[in-house]
Amino acid sequence: MPWDDTMLYVSDVDAAGHLMGVVQQVAGGKDQSVQQPQWGPDGALYYIGDATGWWNLYKLESDGQPAALLPMSAEFGSPPWLFGCHSYQVVSGGTAVLAVFSDPSAAGSQLGVIDITSKALTWLDTGYTMFSRLAVVGAGVESEDGDLTVVTIAGSASKASAVVQLQVPNLAALLCSKPSDWHVIKTSSDLDLDPAYISEPQSIEFPTEDGKTAFMNFYPPMNKDYDFPPGELPALLVEIHGGPTSSASTVFNLGYQYWTSRGYAIADVNYGGSTGFGRAYRNRLRGNWGVVDVDDCCNAARYLSEKGSVDGNRLCITGGSAGGYTTLACMAFRDVFSAGAAHYGVADVELLAKDTHKFESRYLDLLIGPYPAEKELYQKRSPIHSANNIKAPVAIFQGDEDEIVPPEQSEEMWRALKNKGLPTTLMMYKGEQHGFRKAESIRSALEGEFYFYGKVLGFDATYSNDLQPMTIDNLPPTEGHTPLEEAEIR
Repeated sequence: MPWDDTMLYVSDVDAAGHLMGVVQQVAGGKDQSVQQPQWGPDGALYYIGDATGWWNLYKLESDGQPAALLPMSAEFGSPPWLFGCHSYQVVSGGTAVLAVFSDPSAAGSQLGVIDITSKALTWLDTGYTMFSRLAVVGAGVESEDGDLTVVTIAGSASKASAVVQLQVPNLAALLCSKPSDWHVIKTSSDLDLDPAYISEPQSIEFPTEDGKTAFMNFYPPMNKDYDFPPGELPALLVEIHGGPTSSASTVFNLGYQYWTSRGYAIADVNYGGSTGFGRAYRNRLRGNWGVVDVDDCCNAARYLSEKGSVDGNRLCITGGSAGGYTTLACMAFRDVFSAGAAHYGVADVELLAKDTHKFESRYLDLLIGPYPAEKELYQKRSPIHSANNIKAPVAIFQGDEDEIVPPEQSEEMWRALKNKGLPTTLMMYKGEQHGFRKAESIRSALEGEFYFYGKVLGFDATYSNDLQPMTIDNLPPTEGHTPLEEAEIR
């Protein structure tokens, strides 16, 4: 994959687009990842590389040797799942670089300016904590004294993602800009919520296997109208990002606020293999998908429980796609969680290895092992073959047109859980694929998961009657209700 081994080459090109003369490798190689090469206004070649173990910014000097602009334990790049993503721009005629970077000690990402001569970094005061898709235009790109227009996608724990713009007369004005200088061009949400209902994440480093540590963003419950009775602790929902080569975002997430405003705490886990913490951390998942991620998610829940931050008897876990795989793996291979929910989750990694799209065709070779040589290991890591080991209730949410995770996988998991006598549900959404797009499906999956936990963990929860009917199988009857009345919402 491009975050594993990549090479950067330089060559002259003629008017017809053909290579001329010597094609020279200038960066990258085995166990090095290079991305986002660009020619600066000074004619020099810039790029992001992780030769030191961190995605730092480099400049190819006149002698052909690369030099790090500002060596530091921070990431100036992210996994290139898509083309055309930019996280830096050389400005001021080649004397400075405006860049997005992430510091492992803080949740989210920052925007800063590197002075190439002094190697000083100035953090910009923007009011945002997450950035992507950076673009810069203006005379200040080519000249040391010209205007600059900066456009990026930005957000924070209390602000939804938005396309924002900053216009300044020169670099000096950029360095001393303030949050009020940024203007929203288009926001992803017009909701204006009272901050007293919004939970903001805390970055936590916690102990995990083999004396190592991992990271999570912890969202405590937040609702100004309610408080817990004395001695009561919140239930925990462990959220698992997809990818798996990705990371947990800190931008405003209305779905997360749904849970925290209803008394849940959330642990959004950046398990080993996540990005933003350097290559060594990213490589922890090599050969260990279904092991390291599982251990880290379980240890995140244990850590919060042992600290007294959450109720150890009400630990839940959820995820979609690759996160759904880790959810099912945690339920099948560990006995930590009281309930779980898999949204279009991978249950059979062998099937994924056999039939996936071109870009990811060899992705699992490093995450698990070469297939079919490691066929037995693929089967061992697939929750679908260990469903009988699951001891706690699991809800499954699936699209009937999903070509990445075929509906048959979810149906087989659901039948195994149902036949074992565990409380379970399968919500199959008509016309949905890998990730739900329809508003009613999104609402149903969110409310349905909350309702499912309420029924299996014993707290009040409702499910709207205007949504797709939901049935919970094997739900024990409660006093005054028949099993059918308790289990079915029509």
